[in-house]
Amino acid sequence: MLTLKPHQLLFFTTLLMGILIAVSSSSWFILWMGLELNLMSFIPIMTSSNNRYSAESALKYFLIQALGSASLLAASPLSMIFHQTALLIIFIALLLKVGAAPLHFWFPPVMQGISWLQSLTLMTIQKIAPISMMSMLISNSTMPIIMTSSIFSAIVGGLGGLNQTLTRKIMSYSSINHMAWLLGAISFNESLWLIYFSSYTLISSSVVIILYSNQIFHINQLLTMNLSSKPLKLSLLSSLLSLGGLPPLLGFLPKMMVIQEFIAAGASLIWLSILLFSALLTLFFYLRMTLSSLILSSSKMKMNLNSSSARLMLSLSFINLTPLLYPFILMIIY
Repeated sequence: MLTLKPHQLLFFTTLLMGILIAVSSSSWFILWMGLELNLMSFIPIMTSSNNRYSAESALKYFLIQALGSASLLAASPLSMIFHQTALLIIFIALLLKVGAAPLHFWFPPVMQGISWLQSLTLMTIQKIAPISMMSMLISNSTMPIIMTSSIFSAIVGGLGGLNQTLTRKIMSYSSINHMAWLLGAISFNESLWLIYFSSYTLISSSVVIILYSNQIFHINQLLTMNLSSKPLKLSLLSSLLSLGGLPPLLGFLPKMMVIQEFIAAGASLIWLSILLFSALLTLFFYLRMTLSSLILSSSKMKMNLNSSSARLMLSLSFINLTPLLYPFILMIIY
């Protein structure tokens, strides 16, 4: 049961207030104040758990965010003289704050030391203000650094999660990979990243809630524990595959929209190819978690499925094959 203590509710309210101040500000100083209010609200939330590693994660997070905020504050007056240089410094500071590669080194260790619900906040809510700032400040001069960071995030997020067995680290590298797609989205359309981010937040929340409710922190727990509820297994299956962008699930829709924007804008095909290849890598370790929970966790052989389970698996197969039926449906209609 999810319960918030009074001080956690207070700090969560000021956290959201800091995001609203940063997003709606019209000056660099007010924007910096909003980011600092957001940071000072999230640190007590991180240290409120009984995990002995939470204090270490909170210290790492504070130092990284303070470095990003200091760089942002120092570059603001510099923009009056050296506009392009200051803009690059600001973008590097924002990429550091969201944990995009190659400035991602702090993100997986911090995720590993905090609870699931704090990890969900770090993966979603804490990225709203920096990404909003990047979408407002984007220009032709910042496109090379966005493209470079997006490519690095795609490669690191895809390859980094392959050798991980801790579920929170897998989700952290997944977040880095989705950051690559978000950077691609803000490069073309301001509303596109909102659609992508909303879909990512919804799907990540469903995955984290399942893992949190069953206290799953290691992939071996998916091997040894049998999730008793079949709808729960189905939810974990669909959420993980949707997070990987497998069509026709929800996670495929924003990725398809980003691909369409890439093609319509005539952007670099190398950039798009790396994003697509990294999506296949992330889908691989999502499938590894899914197979662990569906196949290997049960003491029965899956060949001895009862009729209801067989119908369920058949319906899942039909859902995954529905894109193959689209041409035939169109032929019938037209």
